[in-house]
Amino acid sequence: MDVQKQIEIIRRGCVDIISEEELKSKLQKKGVLKIKAGFDPTAPDLHLGHFVQLKKLKHFQDLGHEVSFLLGDFTAMIGDPTGKSETRKRLSKEEVLENSKTYQSQVFRVLDPQKTKIVYNSAWCSPMKFEDVLVLSSKYNVARMLERDDFSKRYKSGQPISMIEFLYPLVQGYDSVAMECDVELGGTDQKFNLLVGRDLQREYGKEAQCVLTLPLLVGLDGVKKMSKSLGNYVGITESPIDMFGKLMSISDDLMWNYFELLTDLPFSEIELRKKGITSKELHPKEVKTELAKLIMDQFSSPSENEAAIEEWKRVHNPKSRAVPDEIPEVKLGDEFYAETPEPLLVWVLSKLAFVPSVSEGRRLIKAGGLYLAEDKITDEKLSIQRGREYLVRQGKKGKFLKILS
Repeated sequence: MDVQKQIEIIRRGCVDIISEEELKSKLQKKGVLKIKAGFDPTAPDLHLGHFVQLKKLKHFQDLGHEVSFLLGDFTAMIGDPTGKSETRKRLSKEEVLENSKTYQSQVFRVLDPQKTKIVYNSAWCSPMKFEDVLVLSSKYNVARMLERDDFSKRYKSGQPISMIEFLYPLVQGYDSVAMECDVELGGTDQKFNLLVGRDLQREYGKEAQCVLTLPLLVGLDGVKKMSKSLGNYVGITESPIDMFGKLMSISDDLMWNYFELLTDLPFSEIELRKKGITSKELHPKEVKTELAKLIMDQFSSPSENEAAIEEWKRVHNPKSRAVPDEIPEVKLGDEFYAETPEPLLVWVLSKLAFVPSVSEGRRLIKAGGLYLAEDKITDEKLSIQRGREYLVRQGKKGKFLKILS
């Protein structure tokens, strides 16, 4: 494809391209570029926040470039200090390897398995001798490390910074040296680390990579970045009906950001939908449904998604107040009553994985998102009594569960 047309595709959704002129030059000279994005397998699941980067990798892949999905199995054991106000807990090798397996199975929902290189940075990091680490450390100084915003804030406030945290950007940067990358992409919070890779390539006598930064996707709450720990996420392996329910819960303002970062709908088409809502020719719910479908079709078949959307609408129709034909049913065993004869409903729901945690269950109740049949739950201390049946519904997701106590 013409270089300028490639740049237009690559530019979509990017915050920084460092630098665009260098990228054009690489495309003209080399044709096929080596592209990588690194992911530390610190949690078992990928969500739409990760998808922003995976989608950009897919853009490069579709343009014919060589894409590497780098699993930072070595760096994950160090722990990325980015954005942290205190030293991060290190993961065990076993935890990292288990998460790595899950990442691999999920990434091919987006990338072409025949055209994707799965790379582990332990391949070159683990064999390094202490002398190699000293040489690597000599390439950067403390003053430059303290230019990092989070390090600078912690240093000025007297909070400790471990030496291993200083090593993290260097090890991540060395990945680019070992892989001889032409382009590395990552979130805006990774900009410092990506630029370290660019600097280290020069230090080791290699051509410097171009750096692409992408925005951090705002979560369903419309405030904080998408994160599983915050509960404001959409997992890429979630069922179509759950994915649709979550996406329909976002604000009307946030959906334009999702259109830009999570779909390939042309900007001109997005603008038409904005104008349609402003002129009241289109309803926001109609446009949001289209957005959800465009996102879902990238993970599941269109026919499966259409069926899920119709089912969700049927369940959430205020006139019919329909209940699905098949509802998961659980009979509580004696272990649920081991500590108390009347366990809290939120505790039971967390144990059954209906909600991620007790605190998330309480948050849902406060937000008016949990129901018993058609009655909104208002009491966080509502308990389960033996011999009764409870039909629990999670409002916006359209999730149901029947509990036999």
